[in-house]
Amino acid sequence: MSAPERVCRVWYNSAFSSIANVLTLIREADHAGRFHTMYTHPHAHTPAAGAAHEFHLEPKGLTAADYVDWCLQFCREHRIDVFAPAKHASALSAAPGRFLEHGVRVLSAAAADQLDIIDDKAAFYAGVDLPLAPPPDFRIFKDIAQFEAAHAELRPLHKELCVKPARSVYGLGFSVLDEERSSAALLLAGASYRIGLGDLRRGLAELETFRTMLLMEYLDGYEYSVDCVGANGHLVAAVARKKLPQPGQGQVIDMRADIVESCAKLAADFGLSGMFNVQFREGRGGLRLLEINARASGGIGMACLAGPNLPYLALVGFVDGHEGFGPEQLAVRDGLRVGELGTAVALP
Repeated sequence: MSAPERVCRVWYNSAFSSIANVLTLIREADHAGRFHTMYTHPHAHTPAAGAAHEFHLEPKGLTAADYVDWCLQFCREHRIDVFAPAKHASALSAAPGRFLEHGVRVLSAAAADQLDIIDDKAAFYAGVDLPLAPPPDFRIFKDIAQFEAAHAELRPLHKELCVKPARSVYGLGFSVLDEERSSAALLLAGASYRIGLGDLRRGLAELETFRTMLLMEYLDGYEYSVDCVGANGHLVAAVARKKLPQPGQGQVIDMRADIVESCAKLAADFGLSGMFNVQFREGRGGLRLLEINARASGGIGMACLAGPNLPYLALVGFVDGHEGFGPEQLAVRDGLRVGELGTAVALP
């Protein structure tokens, strides 16, 4: 009788809330018990604590360099085989050799320099080449003079404009410019993600200089979120969701050829691996690229209802190679309508 296959010990460090779905999906698909998952977070009561086989606390307040050292020590103590970083991903992706010395393979979405470009939308938009879905028309600004110059260029070309930081997550800092109402009027009207143009101008003038911001054309069409699995620049699997604007209508799996082709090109251009997410939105000029997220999206559970178990494919493919995946593992139920319900959990 042959000896049982050694269990692969996999560590996911502190991540966004979607990590709970990622861990749950892996455990549901791992019928042979090949993988022992661990999750770490600086807060003991994180809702994702129970999603992995093991949960451990992370230290708080470490610099990126000190955090890399702590991760190395954690890998040694817990005999980690595969490390999939989210927190301080760029610093950890820059040190794969240090981990490999201890037998640990680092599953990163991209090389450190590419992750830094992806995270900076000003650099990302300026350098990306995507003919089927180019980025929105945009200008950068760091003071009121640059804002006024950018506004004078873009406003005659587009019906509405918006602003957002070059570096941000969850859409924090995004607002559509309203040329008629003040921010107070917008607040009282319950108009979210909008800011009065006059109020913005006054505020920017008071700040003098600030972090890099983007002034962009506002895209008012359908938004698409595409969860993907890559392998060294090759797109292995993708599930595209079209977000419907009406509340309660859910989302629709829409495998548009231009979207899938665009994701394949982005994977090749940025050398993407593991799990990543690409956001698109339609405007008057057609489909536009919004961003790449070097992680699973918040809607990963909905995407996987359409067929491929993307987190499991990403992990198994990294360990074994993706060549063995068959059509039954990659087939997508195009046109499926999906939605999401909140689930209550008892916290540790």
